[in-house]
Amino acid sequence: MTGSLFKGNFWSTDILSTIGYDSIIQHLNNGRKNCKEFEDFLKERASIEEKYGKDLLNLSRKKPCGQSEINTLKRALEVFKQQVDNVAQCHIQLAQTLREEARKMEEFREKQKLLRKKTETIMDAAHKQRNAQFKKAMDAKKNYEQKCRDKDEAEQAVHRSANVANQRQQEKLFVKLATSKTAVEDSDKAYMLHINMLEKVREDWQSEHIKACEVFEAQECERINFFRNALWLHLNQLSQQCVANDEMYEQVRKSLETCSIEKDIQYFVNQRKTGQTPPAPIMYENFYSPQRNAAPPGKTTGPNPARRGPLPVPKRIPDDPDYSVVEDYSLLYQ
Repeated sequence: MTGSLFKGNFWSTDILSTIGYDSIIQHLNNGRKNCKEFEDFLKERASIEEKYGKDLLNLSRKKPCGQSEINTLKRALEVFKQQVDNVAQCHIQLAQTLREEARKMEEFREKQKLLRKKTETIMDAAHKQRNAQFKKAMDAKKNYEQKCRDKDEAEQAVHRSANVANQRQQEKLFVKLATSKTAVEDSDKAYMLHINMLEKVREDWQSEHIKACEVFEAQECERINFFRNALWLHLNQLSQQCVANDEMYEQVRKSLETCSIEKDIQYFVNQRKTGQTPPAPIMYENFYSPQRNAAPPGKTTGPNPARRGPLPVPKRIPDDPDYSVVEDYSLLYQ
Protein backbone atom coordinates (compact mmCIF):
# COMPACT_ATOMS: atom_id res chain seq x y z
CA MET A 1 0.00 0.00 0.00
CA THR A 2 1.24 3.52 -0.79
CA GLY A 3 1.72 6.30 1.74
CA SER A 4 -0.99 8.78 2.58
CA LEU A 5 -0.89 10.70 -0.67
CA PHE A 6 -4.49 11.88 -0.73
CA LYS A 7 -4.33 13.96 2.47
CA GLY A 8 -1.35 15.98 1.27
CA ASN A 9 -2.43 16.75 -2.27
CA PHE A 10 -6.11 17.67 -2.27
CA TRP A 11 -6.36 21.07 -0.58
CA SER A 12 -7.35 24.54 -1.72
CA THR A 13 -6.39 27.95 -0.36
CA ASP A 14 -10.06 28.92 -0.50
CA ILE A 15 -11.61 27.83 2.79
CA LEU A 16 -15.02 27.35 1.16
CA SER A 17 -13.67 25.35 -1.78
CA THR A 18 -14.31 21.60 -2.02
CA ILE A 19 -12.33 21.11 -5.21
CA GLY A 20 -9.91 18.62 -3.65
CA TYR A 21 -12.65 16.62 -1.95
CA ASP A 22 -14.78 16.68 -5.10
CA SER A 23 -11.85 15.42 -7.17
CA ILE A 24 -11.40 12.42 -4.86
CA ILE A 25 -15.13 11.65 -4.86
CA GLN A 26 -15.23 11.81 -8.66
CA HIS A 27 -12.31 9.40 -8.86
CA LEU A 28 -14.00 6.98 -6.47
CA ASN A 29 -17.22 7.19 -8.48
CA ASN A 30 -15.28 6.38 -11.64
CA GLY A 31 -13.67 3.42 -9.89
CA ARG A 32 -17.04 2.11 -8.78
CA LYS A 33 -18.32 2.54 -12.33
CA ASN A 34 -15.33 0.60 -13.68
CA CYS A 35 -16.06 -2.26 -11.29
CA LYS A 36 -19.68 -2.27 -12.45
CA GLU A 37 -18.55 -2.40 -16.07
CA PHE A 38 -16.31 -5.39 -15.37
CA GLU A 39 -19.15 -7.04 -13.47
CA ASP A 40 -21.43 -6.58 -16.49
CA PHE A 41 -18.65 -7.88 -18.75
CA LEU A 42 -18.42 -11.08 -16.69
CA LYS A 43 -22.19 -11.55 -16.82
CA GLU A 44 -22.29 -11.10 -20.58
CA ARG A 45 -19.30 -13.39 -21.07
CA ALA A 46 -21.10 -15.96 -18.90
CA SER A 47 -24.16 -15.73 -21.16
CA ILE A 48 -21.96 -16.22 -24.23
CA GLU A 49 -20.22 -19.24 -22.68
CA GLU A 50 -23.53 -20.76 -21.65
CA LYS A 51 -25.09 -20.30 -25.09
CA TYR A 52 -21.98 -21.68 -26.77
CA GLY A 53 -21.95 -24.68 -24.41
CA LYS A 54 -25.61 -25.46 -25.03
CA ASP A 55 -25.24 -25.04 -28.80
CA LEU A 56 -22.19 -27.30 -28.76
CA LEU A 57 -24.10 -29.82 -26.66
CA ASN A 58 -26.98 -29.87 -29.15
CA LEU A 59 -24.51 -30.23 -32.00
CA SER A 60 -22.77 -33.15 -30.30
CA ARG A 61 -25.95 -35.01 -29.39
CA LYS A 62 -28.22 -34.31 -32.36
CA LYS A 63 -26.04 -33.78 -35.42
CA PRO A 64 -24.83 -36.96 -37.21
CA CYS A 65 -21.08 -37.11 -37.70
CA GLY A 66 -19.82 -40.15 -39.58
CA GLN A 67 -22.50 -42.39 -38.13
CA SER A 68 -21.97 -45.13 -40.73
CA GLU A 69 -18.23 -45.46 -40.12
CA ILE A 70 -16.97 -48.82 -38.94
CA ASN A 71 -14.32 -50.38 -36.70
CA THR A 72 -11.39 -48.21 -35.51
CA LEU A 73 -12.50 -44.96 -37.17
CA LYS A 74 -15.97 -45.47 -35.71
CA ARG A 75 -14.47 -45.78 -32.22
CA ALA A 76 -12.41 -42.62 -32.79
CA LEU A 77 -15.54 -40.74 -33.85
CA GLU A 78 -17.36 -41.94 -30.74
CA VAL A 79 -14.54 -40.59 -28.60
CA PHE A 80 -14.68 -37.35 -30.58
CA LYS A 81 -18.42 -36.91 -29.99
CA GLN A 82 -18.03 -37.69 -26.28
CA GLN A 83 -15.18 -35.20 -25.84
CA VAL A 84 -17.10 -32.48 -27.69
CA ASP A 85 -19.92 -33.17 -25.25
CA ASN A 86 -17.44 -32.80 -22.37
CA VAL A 87 -16.10 -29.53 -23.79
CA ALA A 88 -19.66 -28.21 -23.99
CA GLN A 89 -20.22 -29.12 -20.34
CA CYS A 90 -17.02 -27.29 -19.41
CA HIS A 91 -18.23 -24.11 -21.11
CA ILE A 92 -21.54 -24.32 -19.26
CA GLN A 93 -19.65 -24.79 -15.98
CA LEU A 94 -17.41 -21.83 -16.84
CA ALA A 95 -20.54 -19.70 -17.29
CA GLN A 96 -21.62 -20.55 -13.74
CA THR A 97 -18.14 -19.71 -12.43
CA LEU A 98 -18.15 -16.33 -14.20
CA ARG A 99 -21.55 -15.48 -12.72
CA GLU A 100 -20.19 -16.27 -9.28
CA GLU A 101 -17.23 -13.94 -9.86
CA ALA A 102 -19.62 -11.21 -11.03
CA ARG A 103 -21.62 -11.68 -7.82
CA LYS A 104 -18.46 -11.24 -5.73
CA MET A 105 -17.65 -8.03 -7.60
CA GLU A 106 -21.16 -6.73 -6.93
CA GLU A 107 -20.86 -7.52 -3.21
CA PHE A 108 -17.51 -5.74 -3.08
CA ARG A 109 -18.96 -2.65 -4.73
CA GLU A 110 -21.87 -2.53 -2.31
CA LYS A 111 -19.58 -2.95 0.69
CA GLN A 112 -17.40 -0.05 -0.42
CA LYS A 113 -20.49 2.02 -1.13
CA LEU A 114 -21.71 1.63 2.46
CA LEU A 115 -18.31 2.50 3.92
CA ARG A 116 -18.03 5.55 1.69
CA LYS A 117 -21.52 6.67 2.63
CA LYS A 118 -20.55 6.98 6.30
CA THR A 119 -17.52 9.12 5.52
CA GLU A 120 -19.39 11.23 2.98
CA THR A 121 -22.15 11.92 5.52
CA ILE A 122 -19.60 13.15 8.05
CA MET A 123 -17.88 15.31 5.45
CA ASP A 124 -21.15 16.80 4.20
CA ALA A 125 -21.99 17.83 7.76
CA ALA A 126 -18.47 19.29 8.26
CA HIS A 127 -18.77 21.28 5.04
CA LYS A 128 -22.16 22.70 6.05
CA GLN A 129 -20.94 23.65 9.52
CA ARG A 130 -17.80 25.25 8.13
CA ASN A 131 -19.75 27.24 5.54
CA ALA A 132 -22.35 28.36 8.08
CA GLN A 133 -19.72 29.47 10.61
CA PHE A 134 -17.76 31.25 7.92
CA LYS A 135 -20.88 33.21 6.97
CA LYS A 136 -21.46 34.15 10.61
CA ALA A 137 -17.88 35.27 10.98
CA MET A 138 -18.04 37.36 7.82
CA ASP A 139 -21.33 38.91 8.91
CA ALA A 140 -19.77 39.74 12.31
CA LYS A 141 -16.76 41.23 10.56
CA LYS A 142 -19.00 43.32 8.33
CA ASN A 143 -20.92 44.57 11.36
CA TYR A 144 -17.71 45.28 13.25
CA GLU A 145 -16.28 47.28 10.35
CA GLN A 146 -19.51 49.24 10.03
CA LYS A 147 -19.46 50.07 13.76
CA CYS A 148 -15.86 51.22 13.41
CA ARG A 149 -16.84 53.53 10.56
CA ASP A 150 -19.76 54.86 12.66
CA LYS A 151 -17.37 55.57 15.53
CA ASP A 152 -14.94 57.34 13.23
CA GLU A 153 -17.73 59.52 11.85
CA ALA A 154 -18.87 60.33 15.40
CA GLU A 155 -15.34 61.37 16.36
CA GLN A 156 -15.03 63.55 13.28
CA ALA A 157 -18.40 65.17 14.06
CA VAL A 158 -17.23 66.01 17.59
CA HIS A 159 -14.06 67.60 16.27
CA ARG A 160 -15.92 69.63 13.67
CA SER A 161 -18.43 70.93 16.21
CA ALA A 162 -15.87 71.90 18.82
CA ASN A 163 -15.99 75.64 17.88
CA VAL A 164 -19.36 76.01 16.13
CA ALA A 165 -21.86 73.86 17.94
CA ASN A 166 -23.66 74.87 21.07
CA GLN A 167 -23.38 72.99 24.31
CA ARG A 168 -26.49 70.91 23.75
CA GLN A 169 -25.43 69.77 20.33
CA GLN A 170 -21.97 68.86 21.59
CA GLU A 171 -23.51 66.77 24.33
CA LYS A 172 -25.53 64.86 21.73
CA LEU A 173 -22.43 64.29 19.68
CA PHE A 174 -20.51 63.03 22.70
CA VAL A 175 -23.35 60.65 23.58
CA LYS A 176 -23.39 59.36 20.01
CA LEU A 177 -19.64 58.93 20.13
CA ALA A 178 -19.81 57.04 23.39
CA THR A 179 -22.57 54.83 22.01
CA SER A 180 -20.58 54.14 18.86
CA LYS A 181 -17.52 53.20 20.94
CA THR A 182 -19.61 50.77 22.94
CA ALA A 183 -21.02 49.32 19.71
CA VAL A 184 -17.51 48.91 18.37
CA GLU A 185 -16.43 47.09 21.49
CA ASP A 186 -19.49 44.79 21.37
CA SER A 187 -19.14 44.09 17.65
CA ASP A 188 -15.41 43.53 18.12
CA LYS A 189 -16.09 40.93 20.81
CA ALA A 190 -18.74 39.27 18.65
CA TYR A 191 -16.39 39.30 15.67
CA MET A 192 -13.57 37.79 17.71
CA LEU A 193 -15.95 35.16 19.09
CA HIS A 194 -17.11 34.10 15.62
CA ILE A 195 -13.53 34.06 14.34
CA ASN A 196 -12.51 31.78 17.21
CA MET A 197 -15.50 29.55 16.55
CA LEU A 198 -14.67 29.49 12.85
CA GLU A 199 -11.12 28.46 13.65
CA LYS A 200 -12.35 25.58 15.75
CA VAL A 201 -14.79 24.53 13.02
CA ARG A 202 -11.99 24.85 10.46
CA GLU A 203 -9.72 22.62 12.53
CA ASP A 204 -12.50 20.06 12.93
CA TRP A 205 -13.25 20.14 9.23
CA GLN A 206 -9.57 19.84 8.36
CA SER A 207 -9.23 16.87 10.70
CA GLU A 208 -12.25 15.18 9.12
CA HIS A 209 -10.88 15.96 5.65
CA ILE A 210 -7.62 14.20 6.52
CA LYS A 211 -9.49 11.21 7.92
CA ALA A 212 -11.68 11.08 4.83
CA CYS A 213 -8.62 11.20 2.57
CA GLU A 214 -7.07 8.31 4.47
CA VAL A 215 -10.28 6.28 4.31
CA PHE A 216 -10.79 7.01 0.62
CA GLU A 217 -7.17 6.22 -0.23
CA ALA A 218 -7.39 2.91 1.65
CA GLN A 219 -10.62 2.11 -0.21
CA GLU A 220 -9.07 2.93 -3.55
CA CYS A 221 -6.05 0.73 -2.82
CA GLU A 222 -8.41 -2.07 -1.84
CA ARG A 223 -10.50 -1.55 -4.97
CA ILE A 224 -7.52 -1.60 -7.33
CA ASN A 225 -6.16 -4.72 -5.64
CA PHE A 226 -9.55 -6.46 -5.78
CA PHE A 227 -10.12 -5.47 -9.40
CA ARG A 228 -6.64 -6.61 -10.43
CA ASN A 229 -7.03 -9.94 -8.65
CA ALA A 230 -10.49 -10.45 -10.16
CA LEU A 231 -9.12 -9.86 -13.65
CA TRP A 232 -6.16 -12.15 -12.94
CA LEU A 233 -8.51 -14.88 -11.72
CA HIS A 234 -10.70 -14.43 -14.80
CA LEU A 235 -7.72 -14.99 -17.08
CA ASN A 236 -6.68 -18.04 -15.07
CA GLN A 237 -10.16 -19.48 -15.51
CA LEU A 238 -10.02 -18.92 -19.25
CA SER A 239 -6.56 -20.53 -19.39
CA GLN A 240 -7.79 -23.52 -17.39
CA GLN A 241 -10.69 -23.82 -19.82
CA CYS A 242 -8.26 -23.96 -22.74
CA VAL A 243 -6.09 -26.55 -20.96
CA ALA A 244 -9.12 -28.69 -20.13
CA ASN A 245 -10.35 -28.46 -23.73
CA ASP A 246 -6.95 -29.47 -25.05
CA GLU A 247 -6.81 -32.45 -22.68
CA MET A 248 -10.17 -33.61 -24.00
CA TYR A 249 -9.10 -33.13 -27.59
CA GLU A 250 -5.91 -35.05 -26.78
CA GLN A 251 -8.09 -38.05 -25.96
CA VAL A 252 -9.49 -37.80 -29.48
CA ARG A 253 -5.98 -37.58 -30.94
CA LYS A 254 -4.93 -40.67 -28.99
CA SER A 255 -7.97 -42.51 -30.31
CA LEU A 256 -7.09 -41.44 -33.85
CA GLU A 257 -3.58 -42.80 -33.37
CA THR A 258 -5.09 -46.27 -32.91
CA CYS A 259 -7.10 -45.92 -36.11
CA SER A 260 -5.89 -48.42 -38.74
CA ILE A 261 -6.74 -48.08 -42.39
CA GLU A 262 -5.83 -51.70 -43.06
CA LYS A 263 -7.98 -52.98 -40.20
CA ASP A 264 -10.96 -50.91 -41.27
CA ILE A 265 -10.66 -52.16 -44.85
CA GLN A 266 -10.28 -55.76 -43.68
CA TYR A 267 -13.22 -55.36 -41.28
CA PHE A 268 -15.43 -54.11 -44.11
CA VAL A 269 -14.39 -57.03 -46.31
CA ASN A 270 -15.09 -59.58 -43.58
CA GLN A 271 -18.47 -58.10 -42.75
CA ARG A 272 -19.77 -57.40 -46.24
CA LYS A 273 -18.01 -59.76 -48.66
CA THR A 274 -20.30 -61.48 -51.22
CA GLY A 275 -18.07 -64.16 -52.73
CA GLN A 276 -14.68 -64.88 -54.23
CA THR A 277 -15.70 -66.34 -57.64
CA PRO A 278 -16.39 -63.88 -60.44
CA PRO A 279 -18.88 -64.71 -63.23
CA ALA A 280 -17.67 -66.99 -66.12
CA PRO A 281 -17.10 -65.54 -69.60
CA ILE A 282 -20.18 -65.31 -71.81
CA MET A 283 -19.55 -67.65 -74.78
CA TYR A 284 -20.93 -67.40 -78.31
CA GLU A 285 -23.67 -69.93 -79.01
CA ASN A 286 -24.80 -70.87 -82.53
CA PHE A 287 -28.54 -71.10 -82.60
CA TYR A 288 -28.48 -74.22 -84.82
CA SER A 289 -25.68 -75.90 -82.97
CA PRO A 290 -26.80 -79.21 -81.41
CA GLN A 291 -24.53 -78.32 -78.48
CA ARG A 292 -26.43 -75.12 -77.83
CA ASN A 293 -27.12 -74.72 -74.18
CA ALA A 294 -30.42 -73.29 -73.17
CA ALA A 295 -28.94 -71.76 -70.01
CA PRO A 296 -29.54 -68.01 -69.82
CA PRO A 297 -26.55 -65.76 -70.45
CA GLY A 298 -24.37 -65.02 -67.44
CA LYS A 299 -25.13 -68.34 -65.69
CA THR A 300 -22.49 -71.01 -65.40
CA THR A 301 -23.29 -74.22 -67.34
CA GLY A 302 -22.72 -77.77 -66.27
CA PRO A 303 -24.36 -81.18 -66.21
CA ASN A 304 -27.80 -81.26 -64.74
CA PRO A 305 -28.79 -84.76 -63.74
CA ALA A 306 -32.40 -83.76 -63.35
CA ARG A 307 -32.68 -82.66 -67.00
CA ARG A 308 -34.49 -85.00 -69.45
CA GLY A 309 -32.66 -86.58 -72.38
CA PRO A 310 -33.02 -85.46 -76.04
CA LEU A 311 -36.38 -85.69 -77.69
CA PRO A 312 -36.94 -88.81 -79.81
CA VAL A 313 -36.85 -88.39 -83.60
CA PRO A 314 -40.39 -89.04 -84.86
CA LYS A 315 -40.96 -91.68 -87.51
CA ARG A 316 -42.30 -90.51 -90.83
CA ILE A 317 -45.92 -91.47 -91.52
CA PRO A 318 -46.70 -90.14 -95.04
CA ASP A 319 -50.42 -90.44 -94.80
CA ASP A 320 -50.64 -88.58 -91.50
CA PRO A 321 -51.91 -85.04 -92.29
CA ASP A 322 -50.90 -83.74 -88.81
CA TYR A 323 -47.24 -84.49 -89.19
CA SER A 324 -44.84 -82.79 -91.57
CA VAL A 325 -41.11 -82.69 -92.07
CA VAL A 326 -38.85 -79.94 -93.30
CA GLU A 327 -38.72 -81.34 -96.77
CA ASP A 328 -42.45 -80.61 -97.11
CA TYR A 329 -41.93 -76.86 -96.87
CA SER A 330 -40.55 -74.45 -99.31
CA LEU A 331 -39.44 -70.88 -98.73
CA LEU A 332 -40.95 -69.90 -102.07
CA TYR A 333 -44.63 -69.49 -102.58
CA GLN A 334 -45.98 -71.71 -105.33
